[in-house]
Amino acid sequence: MSTKQPDEIEQALGSQLIDVRRNLHLEPELSYEEFKTTEKLRKWLTDANIRILNLPLKTGLIAEIGRGAGPIAAIRCDIDALPIEEQTGLPFASEVPGKMHACGHDFHTAVILGAAYLLKAREAELPGTVRVLFQPAEETGHGAESVLASGGLEGVAAIFGLHNSPDLPTGSFGTRTGALTAGVDRFEITVKGIGAHAATPENGVDSIVTAAQIITALQTIVSRQNSAGEPVVLSVTRINGGFTWNVLPEMVELEGTVRTHNEEIRRTIPVKMTQIIEGIAAAAGAEAKLHWYPGPPATINDGYWADFTKEIAKQAGYEVHDIAPQMGGEDFSLYLQKIPGAFVNIGTGPAYALHHPRFDVDEAALLPAAEYFALLAEQALVKLKEKG
Repeated sequence: MSTKQPDEIEQALGSQLIDVRRNLHLEPELSYEEFKTTEKLRKWLTDANIRILNLPLKTGLIAEIGRGAGPIAAIRCDIDALPIEEQTGLPFASEVPGKMHACGHDFHTAVILGAAYLLKAREAELPGTVRVLFQPAEETGHGAESVLASGGLEGVAAIFGLHNSPDLPTGSFGTRTGALTAGVDRFEITVKGIGAHAATPENGVDSIVTAAQIITALQTIVSRQNSAGEPVVLSVTRINGGFTWNVLPEMVELEGTVRTHNEEIRRTIPVKMTQIIEGIAAAAGAEAKLHWYPGPPATINDGYWADFTKEIAKQAGYEVHDIAPQMGGEDFSLYLQKIPGAFVNIGTGPAYALHHPRFDVDEAALLPAAEYFALLAEQALVKLKEKG
């Protein structure tokens, strides 16, 4: 039996979560490559006598806490890193060249692991079961699909996830009812003209000029074919064409992304893009084709559970904000299409933006977030049991 006082136990857990976060930060792994991360989590959970579900997941895992009766709630984090060379200069900076936890998934993982420890300590009092999800490959936008396919969330009645926010100060919390993050789609456009010497463009069909006209015209979808009250972002992010200074290339490739909150508008965008792309190309005597790669939809928070997360945040001592919709993406949205719940932001202090090579988080936010998610999961079970 422990003789430690509550403050000592809390301080020890806070130090432990900092160690976990730094351990993960040292050895980041990209999407679907999180083998070492998964094994670390398996050991930490097993050492705490937390059972791990036997599921067909290559990486990532789901643990379970509870006595097997009553409702089931889930809390989720993501575990993958990014292909970025770290420039923080931290003593625990990434030891893996070209890979970095530049989105704070190491923070998320430590938070949810800490919540699991806290829930395990009061497992006998839980009025149900908590599934603890350590999800792979969030950065691909498709990692949630493998989790859903594994069957690991069957029977879950409510689900909650988090992202750290460098835009909110430490001690702050933010979420909202409805769309929180955007649907994320990727596109490629191939423009095929006829190559010619730059001195005699009349002998060819200029794929570069055609591509430039397409890039400009695509912005009319946002500015002239869409209501100003419905956020839409269409960004061309890559142009590739030509190999020397005095030849008009036959082919130009474009790539980019579309971000939307409204699913109906989202469905119309590739249709409108195709009309513009093919019309401009035909007028120039060129050929052009759109290749569309759908990603995760918008993250739509359930109103009841979004309000519930804010109430629990107030109880936990957070400064609570009803934040504006964001244009970043999150595959947690795939869970919310099937299971009611909410996604929330935890403030980690002013810092470089997400995905920046000098990004970092305030580690003082770790323990409060772990305590919050443990309380959230437990109270969600209470509400689910009340609702029957």
